[in-house]
Amino acid sequence: MVYVISDLHGYSMRKFRALLKKADFSENDFLYIIGDVVDRNGDGGVEMLLWLLEQPNVQLILGNHEEMLLACDFLFEEITEESIERLDHDKMFLLTNYMYNGGKVTMESLKALSKDQRSAIIEYLRECPLYETVEAGDKDYLLVHSGIENFSPGRKLSDYTSKELLWTRPDLNDKYYDDIITVFGHTPTIHYGKEYAGKILRTKTWIDIDVGAGHGVEAVLLRLDDGKEFRLSK
Repeated sequence: MVYVISDLHGYSMRKFRALLKKADFSENDFLYIIGDVVDRNGDGGVEMLLWLLEQPNVQLILGNHEEMLLACDFLFEEITEESIERLDHDKMFLLTNYMYNGGKVTMESLKALSKDQRSAIIEYLRECPLYETVEAGDKDYLLVHSGIENFSPGRKLSDYTSKELLWTRPDLNDKYYDDIITVFGHTPTIHYGKEYAGKILRTKTWIDIDVGAGHGVEAVLLRLDDGKEFRLSK
């Protein structure tokens, strides 16, 4: 079975493990986390990142928050007078932007790790894909963090920039591929109307699975094979 979830943003690992248990997730299944495990809440997702390093059947797809963290990887270099001098205007802008978007808790947690642990996490994030294509339940799916900006059915996925795959917010009436369902997060479903608050939103060509876990809503795990949703509260 193939499962997807997104935008956990420091979601409790205790709750996350309980959610996987409720779905009977096993070593024979595969889970894709469609971006943004870091920032905003709890330990900023660092415990989950360490967990991900050890999981052979779980894949993180890069989110815009992981991209912002990677843009600040200069902070994990050895602190010297020279490295401080290298904190030029551009790097300060990247850092300020990341802090504004909830990165402080993640940076604090990363700071408490060993250098080897930080290096392993950064290397792991650098290798995370921008998208994945999977088949489940006789259907084809494209998994990408934010949807697709400047979408054209004839354009190769590899031709899209990271900005087009990590930062866009589709309109409710936007359409993607006819023969493949695009699954993304990034935009909390309440953005499309109060009636979608805390719920997975499905259209003919795409599914938004960001139910708002980063804002205190309980996360929802979706099984692609049969469309079943799993919540701790139900």
